[in-house]
Amino acid sequence: MPSSVTDVPSDPDGVPGAAEAAADLHAPVLDWFDQHARDLPWRRPEAGAWGVMVSEFMLQQTPVNRVLPVYEQWLARWPRPADLAAEAPGEAVRAWGRLGYPRRALRLHGAAVAITERHGGDVPSEHAQLLALPGIGEYTAAAVASFAYGQRHPVLDTNVRRVFARAVAGVQYPPNATTAAERRLARALLPDDERRAARWAAASMELGALVCTARNEDCGRCPVAGVCVWRLAGKPAHDGPPRRGQTYAGTDRQVRGKLLAVLREAVRPVPRAVLDRVWDEPVQRARALDGLVSDGLVEPLENDRFRLPLT
Repeated sequence: MPSSVTDVPSDPDGVPGAAEAAADLHAPVLDWFDQHARDLPWRRPEAGAWGVMVSEFMLQQTPVNRVLPVYEQWLARWPRPADLAAEAPGEAVRAWGRLGYPRRALRLHGAAVAITERHGGDVPSEHAQLLALPGIGEYTAAAVASFAYGQRHPVLDTNVRRVFARAVAGVQYPPNATTAAERRLARALLPDDERRAARWAAASMELGALVCTARNEDCGRCPVAGVCVWRLAGKPAHDGPPRRGQTYAGTDRQVRGKLLAVLREAVRPVPRAVLDRVWDEPVQRARALDGLVSDGLVEPLENDRFRLPLT
């Protein structure tokens, strides 16, 4: 039976049990990934760093099946950052369609402009340069550096955090927000070899997406079920803070989506009276529209008209 991260001596980097956990996990997870990894377009060599970056923006809080058609259309229209940078930001919002969280489209457009201006149109390979791009946080910088350039970085998305929480820490779910302890563990679990580390980042993410899921973990298909601390402990129920649920119906998010849908379809500025038809409650509708304007997703014009942003 494997030791948990709390009952073995500390490793040199200060993470108890990380070396033993890494030895237990690396080979079976990587072997499983070799056999079961999905053939996704951003994993193909021809995707390049720009394709990887686009996918990472789109996949945040959005499932793969919804991303795939938009991703394909996006890369067909804007195969390089400079192609997107040459367009108005509102065109990025329009092409984003119903992926949700449309500020991601503006951030991706801003990153494309910066890449074009600062890096000659090529997505930079250095982690620090990626992190300096607008709209790029620690996760996205690490993901692009790892998946596009084969570098050694901890890539902590929700799926990876859940795998590590169960297999190593022995709890059902990770904390609501990523902690310093999780980052230390992720760094400690990285293989030393760069290419293997990049493969490990993708493999642990895929395991969380396909097998060690939030609601229906399939331990019978899991390559590390035999050493999973949480499973061996009898799968104790989550006893931390309540997990945040995501609601949509009746929220400002839904109203914002309805307003944006009208503007995406329009070829000319839209009068407020047209937007008023999408939601009956006037206070919430006005609040949602004001929020879209404040976020830069909608541009107000004279005579109470609105459009997607041109600048």
